[in-house]
Amino acid sequence: MTGPTVDIRSAGLAAETEPLVSRLVQQRVASALAAADPTLWGTQAQHEAAKRLSWVRLPETSRPLLADIEALRRQLHADGIDRVVLAGMGGSSLAPEVICATAGMTARPGGLTVLDTTDPGQVADALAGDLERTVLVVSSKSGTTVETDSHRRVFTAAFADAGLDPARHLVAVTDPGSPLQHAAERAGYRAVITADPDVGGRYSALSAFGLVPAGLAGADVARLLDEAADVAATLAADAETNPALQLAAALASSHAGGAEKIILADTGSGIVGFADWAEQLIAESTGKQGTGLLPVVVESPAAAGFADAGGDATPTGVGPTEESAAVSVAATLGGQFLLWQHAVAIAGRLLGINPFDQPDVEAAKAATRELLDTGATDAGEPAFVDGDIAVHAPGDWLPAGTRTVDDALAALLRAAPDRGYLAVQAYLDRLADASAAVLRSELARRCAGARPGRGGLQTTFGWGPRYLHSTGQYHKGGHQNGAFLQLSGDTDEDMAVPGTTFTLGGLQLAQAAGDGHVLAQLGRPVLRLHFADRAAGLVQLVRTVQRFGRESQA
Repeated sequence: MTGPTVDIRSAGLAAETEPLVSRLVQQRVASALAAADPTLWGTQAQHEAAKRLSWVRLPETSRPLLADIEALRRQLHADGIDRVVLAGMGGSSLAPEVICATAGMTARPGGLTVLDTTDPGQVADALAGDLERTVLVVSSKSGTTVETDSHRRVFTAAFADAGLDPARHLVAVTDPGSPLQHAAERAGYRAVITADPDVGGRYSALSAFGLVPAGLAGADVARLLDEAADVAATLAADAETNPALQLAAALASSHAGGAEKIILADTGSGIVGFADWAEQLIAESTGKQGTGLLPVVVESPAAAGFADAGGDATPTGVGPTEESAAVSVAATLGGQFLLWQHAVAIAGRLLGINPFDQPDVEAAKAATRELLDTGATDAGEPAFVDGDIAVHAPGDWLPAGTRTVDDALAALLRAAPDRGYLAVQAYLDRLADASAAVLRSELARRCAGARPGRGGLQTTFGWGPRYLHSTGQYHKGGHQNGAFLQLSGDTDEDMAVPGTTFTLGGLQLAQAAGDGHVLAQLGRPVLRLHFADRAAGLVQLVRTVQRFGRESQA
């Protein structure tokens, strides 16, 4: 097969990228990356990079896993276990979800259910499946991820309550020597699979973290490795035709021109949810030291402002919508994974940052732990209550006397800097409250009505706490020009986390409040709308947003 292509549609952008590509070729960056050279990002990053570059060899080094995955899958099926639930966050969930969704294995019975939430209702929905037929894959690089550990505790108790031996229904994927490995081996889990420790989470799509849950669900992971291997030589070539060099140069040159927002849209590639995986890779790799690239995942090329991205591709738009230049990327799924990893790592070199660390992720975790330890998960009294919505606004940005959601939301949009962005963060049920996602496009279209003479804002949407393991790094470490709209809500039934002092609902609220607190400390405007009744609250909020559009047209 031929390698993937990168088509830079703007002549102006091509003019900017050509010198960068030539420089990368002269410096032999592509071959050095393929050889896992840790010096590519400077002396300060060298120690970290030396422990994070094994992903370049995964198309070959992951092959011994294939026989183990198939043997475990046959063993599970022989015992009547064919429903796979994945407990994982960030890199441990996003790649398997894309792999299985693309193969049509997330909606059908016996496929993959991804659990990357702390919402009690969504966890209850996963528990409502046939537990006798269920295997829980507990996937955590560190082995201490609070969301994943909570899922493990909840499912272990549920298996036991159903009269099942939990160990027969549990598989662990983790780094060697992690607390999860030790606990799983002591408990006699059906399988404990260790991954290459020199692969970071967001670069782990072709490692055990991506392959084991997807393979157990029935995806053709051998083909995935073949697809990646097919493009490896192309990506390692020190040539101006190397698509990874072209894409890296496009990303870096757009940033140098002041367009740090990268719009991601699909034009019929058949790859389901790829932008969500790329979002984490880009945001966590580049969003630090006050710089970086913010991915904006949109619903369609039309929403991105692309008249015709063309063909079977996953395009990205670079810059504000009205100034966008299109870059289309066409490849198989395995090829896309490896291509984007190479390109983003090289873009990190061009931006002068270490693409393998995440220095600002711990702050939100620490704030969450403090709230849990003190029991203060109600996040304090609201500034005011309007209908079904309690309004919280940490910091001092909200004008005195504000008493309606309409006015509070308008104030948030006005507080966002010009050429900044609005991040919608929904700490809700990704299934039952799926309609919340419409707010991204509604706000993107209409928020200019609340900013007369200043234009709209690029608008992102993330499910909490899922986004904390993705764009959360950029929010704290990247360009400080964001405004943040958090959504949370009461739950019909909370769920205790066995062996802890907190509930899932308490953890969910602590994560929202903790992240909001950290953002407020950075001087960013944060508005949290808490729904006493989720359905009614969402209707009230959508009507408020739509009112902005009508008023701006009056």
